[in-house]
Amino acid sequence: MNRVHRAIAALLLHMTIASALAAAGLSTALAQQAQPDGSQHYTMQEMVDAGHNYFGSATDGFARVVENAFQQYGLPNGYVLGEEASGALVGGLTYGEGQLYTKNAGEHPVFWQGPSLGFDYGGQGSRVMMLVYELGSVDDIYGRFAGVSGQAYAVAGAGMTVLQGAHVVIVPIRTGVGARIGINIGYLKLTRRPTWNPF
Repeated sequence: MNRVHRAIAALLLHMTIASALAAAGLSTALAQQAQPDGSQHYTMQEMVDAGHNYFGSATDGFARVVENAFQQYGLPNGYVLGEEASGALVGGLTYGEGQLYTKNAGEHPVFWQGPSLGFDYGGQGSRVMMLVYELGSVDDIYGRFAGVSGQAYAVAGAGMTVLQGAHVVIVPIRTGVGARIGINIGYLKLTRRPTWNPF
């Protein structure tokens, strides 16, 4: 009888330990899910430094625009550095190319083109940085991104617009945008290879 009691006690002890370990494991898993992996995201200072190096200037306006983007959307998990040419006579076209940078999926070429509608005229060539949010995979960057009404923001010679895709948000930041901030009324189509078709 004592042997049976000891066996039952041992079994209960094992079950208690197993339950405690399982609960601890579940709590750890939930905590990891609740907190995004910061190693895959970029800090504001990383983006400011990358932009200053790429644009070749350290304007206060650029840093303030980046700060505004981070305040609204948090930490991006990708960004694009590239060049674009655009022109407009009420209706306009934009063509660009650059490189997508990520911390966990490497670097990938990206091209973009698209129509715009606004009250701006003329043409320009410029460098651009695009902050990329909620990028689940590299394939998510390729597609159409429409302008979000009322989200244009400009200060001290730098400006940003906000473009929304199916799952991804991209925030193009340009320096010296001036009157061409109206380009956010339209969309950009991001592709793996260059094309002249903006639609």
